[in-house]
Amino acid sequence: MPRRGVTVRDVPAADFISAYSKYLKKSGNVELPKWVDIVKTGIHKTMPPESPDWFYVRAAALARKIYLNTGDGRGINAYKRVFGGKQRRGSKPPKVVTASGAVIRAAVKQLTKLKVVELDPKGGRKITSTGQRDLDRIAAQIRRTMKKPINATPKSEPAPTTSTA
Repeated sequence: MPRRGVTVRDVPAADFISAYSKYLKKSGNVELPKWVDIVKTGIHKTMPPESPDWFYVRAAALARKIYLNTGDGRGINAYKRVFGGKQRRGSKPPKVVTASGAVIRAAVKQLTKLKVVELDPKGGRKITSTGQRDLDRIAAQIRRTMKKPINATPKSEPAPTTSTA
């Protein structure tokens, strides 16, 4: 059976997003918007993010989502719904709201500038071949550092036999 390469689908999402956000920050190619320290990520949030690296994390999560949904024709509005949440409204019932479009749009622009994401002619955004190569390379690095592969089956021990004689 031929050995296949490691993709973003093969590693845990949290590990990949953390590693890719560190890569984006270390590369220095992502320009942070001027408003990054004062903006909220959606109307359902009461405070801006506490982490100073939140924009890199959001861009990494967005790159992963676009990678997984390439060809679905998802645009900015679809990803606003993905990153949205529940807005608490006091005594009224909560409702689902979308995330900030400016944050998603700024992250997509930075990923486009890095040639990770491009506009799909059929609509929405898609991952580029260089973007796919970079994301898969980072996923392979994560997979190498993992102690136990995710899809490995544990060795089963034989069941103890009991004899009644």
